[in-house]
Amino acid sequence: MDKQLFFSGQVFDAWRWFGAHINDHSVIFRVFAPNSTRITVTGAFNDWKEDDLTQDGRTGFWSVSVPNAQPGQFYKYRIYTHSGTVIEHCDPYGFAMELRPGCCSVITDPNEYSFTDTEWMSARTAVPDAPLNIYELHLGSWKRNPTDENGWYRYDEIADLLIPYLLDNGFTHVEFLPLSEHPFDGSWGYQNTGFFAPTSRYGTPAQLKMLIDRLHHAGIGTIMDFVPVHFAIDSYGLALFDGTPLYEYPHPDVGESEWGSCNFIHSRREVRCFLQSAADYWLEQFHFDGLRMDAVSRLIYWQGDPARGVNGDTLDFLKNMNAGLKARHPSALLIAEDSTAFPGVTRPVSEGGLGFDYKWDLGWMHDTLTYMQTPPDERAERRGQLLFSMEYFPNEQYLLPLSHDEVVHGKAAIVQKMWGADLTDKYAQARAFYLYMFAHPGKKLNFMGNELGLRVEWSEAAELDWSYADGPFHTFFRALSKAYCEHPALHADYAPDSFRWLPVDPDAPCVFAWERRSANERLIAVCNFSDEPYDFPLPSSDCSVLLHTDWERFGGTAKETTHSFNGNLDKLSVKLVKFSSILLKISEE
Repeated sequence: MDKQLFFSGQVFDAWRWFGAHINDHSVIFRVFAPNSTRITVTGAFNDWKEDDLTQDGRTGFWSVSVPNAQPGQFYKYRIYTHSGTVIEHCDPYGFAMELRPGCCSVITDPNEYSFTDTEWMSARTAVPDAPLNIYELHLGSWKRNPTDENGWYRYDEIADLLIPYLLDNGFTHVEFLPLSEHPFDGSWGYQNTGFFAPTSRYGTPAQLKMLIDRLHHAGIGTIMDFVPVHFAIDSYGLALFDGTPLYEYPHPDVGESEWGSCNFIHSRREVRCFLQSAADYWLEQFHFDGLRMDAVSRLIYWQGDPARGVNGDTLDFLKNMNAGLKARHPSALLIAEDSTAFPGVTRPVSEGGLGFDYKWDLGWMHDTLTYMQTPPDERAERRGQLLFSMEYFPNEQYLLPLSHDEVVHGKAAIVQKMWGADLTDKYAQARAFYLYMFAHPGKKLNFMGNELGLRVEWSEAAELDWSYADGPFHTFFRALSKAYCEHPALHADYAPDSFRWLPVDPDAPCVFAWERRSANERLIAVCNFSDEPYDFPLPSSDCSVLLHTDWERFGGTAKETTHSFNGNLDKLSVKLVKFSSILLKISEE
């Protein structure tokens, strides 16, 4: 590794040098700790005695070659500080860790598994007009393993269950909540100690690679949540690594996050190399097809608060990281979870933007769910909440998220968010709402369980309630999800004529209609969010019904038919009962 590039923040593959690397008859350990007075490594290979690392001059680079160390053996660093204290730490660049509450790093052979997904990787693309239908997944609670004491399936074991499910439900990608090592189950992986280590809860790095390889062979893309903003406070992790705040801010007013974790200090070039190398590591070594970056607002503004102003150092870090990742992995997706109105999030860095491919449209999520929670007789005055998203849609490339954050901590499951107490009405509104979502421009993301129509919030401590599977709502969601992927007009989001609102009766302010268009297809979506029926006049006599949320097999009342129109041939209309939506296709001559 070029040390000068490291100190200038330009290294993206520091993982190739730092960490524990296996040679023919030894393992070489390398770590960066410029303020240490002494560093030793202790592990199973030396009976937990201490082998001293040697510093390269005064650079802060420490290393030692230990003979007979083997893959699978645990190890720690003992960091001696100027204050006289000795602190045991896991390896910041360690490639595996033992299961919590243990905190040792594990010597790992990165070549243990060889990918066979060359065809997938060479054909992979980030073009914006392809369907992108993401299933957000917490690996430990999707399904429980009755033969494991913790209830977990291994990475390679869950492939047999997950792959056919994703295919059957029309998902193009699976997005894993963070798989990097973390000490607390309840953090869901968002407070990390091992930024280069797949969590050992579900197996080994090789088994994770096997899962991703199999997903690719099945035609399914993989995305992982990546956390470049903060890290866990546990003493064995990055906090006060060499006795000083090496990775974090020295001042608690900006050094502590709202979650009680430590904020990275992105002005330090060594920290930049650490984080951008971690991002590169997951894309390069594990063939992830994208990273969804968490809490991007905290990388734009101080503590995520626009009132405190833009944080120039973190913004500079973000731009440089995204530009470097795109140069190295041009077909990988970079997705921002960003709640701000900061401009240019999905514009290339070379054009003054932040360099993401997509930005979560959290404004759409908030406005739409608020609208659906409103009583029908008050929705007329809130019509603008559903119109507003298309006013700013051209500004960025958006992804419409209904994520884990919306179904926890008292927020209620999606179905339960719908107005009213009557379950029939709640499910009818949820179906109408979901058709609105899938017909609205923007890519799609749903957290696991949304597709089942669950009525209880998610908990990481229990598996999904699979008694809902294959029920009417799940049947509806599956059909809608597949329709989205099969009809180009629904995912051709960024052509100038891909969307236009259609007129509706001014006396029906809770009815919305619009056209979606691609090169060879025209579709019409009509949503009736009122508690009264509505007759929508068809713009063409040559229409067919692709999907109606009121069909009996979805839990509604209507017989399924591709033609269900009223009136004379020259003046046809389609009737929408209360809380229903319909997707129509106009035949082109």
